[in-house]
Amino acid sequence: MNYLIVHPDNEAKLNAIKAVLKALDVAFEEGKGAYNPAFEEKIKEGEKDIQSGRTVKVTLDDIWK
Repeated sequence: MNYLIVHPDNEAKLNAIKAVLKALDVAFEEGKGAYNPAFEEKIKEGEKDIQSGRTVKVTLDDIWK
């Protein structure tokens, strides 16, 4: 059977989607993000660092030093 992955951007949209699925008697599973929120925050912080140019370039010759 096919499936959908839906990413509502706020609680109101999430509640509306749930209501529609329940009204149509469609089974669905609800879950949280796949990762720990602290880990996700570190990833977002790293992406911001990259966008601001706060990076360090390491050559292959220097990687094992």
